[in-house]
Amino acid sequence: MSEAADATTSQNPDLHQPTRDELVEALRVRFGGDGAPAFDAVNPTILRQLQHRSVRRFSDRDVTDDELRAILTAAQAASTSSNQHSWSVIVVRDQARKEQLKPLIGNQPFIDKAPVLLFWIADLHRSAVLAERAEQPFVGGALLEATLVAFIDAALAAQNAAVAAESLGLGITYIGGARNHPEETAAALALPSHAAVAFGMTLGWPSPTDRAKIRPRPLPEVVVHQEQYDADVLPGLDAYAERINGFFADYGREFDWESYITEHFADYADFYGRERLRDALRNLGLPSN
Repeated sequence: MSEAADATTSQNPDLHQPTRDELVEALRVRFGGDGAPAFDAVNPTILRQLQHRSVRRFSDRDVTDDELRAILTAAQAASTSSNQHSWSVIVVRDQARKEQLKPLIGNQPFIDKAPVLLFWIADLHRSAVLAERAEQPFVGGALLEATLVAFIDAALAAQNAAVAAESLGLGITYIGGARNHPEETAAALALPSHAAVAFGMTLGWPSPTDRAKIRPRPLPEVVVHQEQYDADVLPGLDAYAERINGFFADYGREFDWESYITEHFADYADFYGRERLRDALRNLGLPSN
């Protein structure tokens, strides 16, 4: 293992330095078989990231205020564009509120079962308030670039939170359905103008009965390009389709990944209202011009 990894372990003896065999097994599971090359620069953080899976079945154990504070403080340490901090997060613990929001954000059964429901916000409201106080125009806030930056900031913060949560042993699931009804969800969360929900996230302790497995990813060469983009993608996609189809077959489920992808983009119906996202953003004060 690398000197840096050895140093990390020596500074914190409670950290278990992954063995080569543990890494190889984690890679095999993560990619649904052999083919992903191992590496020496591994530590407990990287191993935990390789083992990520969505958790949709939670135990009755609550998430403490201290645990949540740690997770959301880690979120604030994420990179942010030009020191603008164009994101916010709304913490929902109240059961009645979760049940009210559930049909707006996909109506999936696990949404109101998680002890904590987080809404990650693309947020230009604070910048707009500063502009108003300074009696300055806010023309830049109407640009697509500004909206894109706010969504990226929210995503970076959320992924920091996800890594922090999983390092503590908690589980998360992202909820893209939080964009199904943008105006209604914004109203339910009392969002001001110039702010929109980017996505949701459930957070909690995995149930002991949760047997969900790690879904395979495409091999690294499918998404990692050296120097320039390699557009010859079909061989890698075909190899991945075989692995992911086999993964679902092990569950007794017939699945065709290629059809899943092509059918998703073939019809607006599979976007559940998100096909009108630009109009919704305009209504929420994010013109995205």
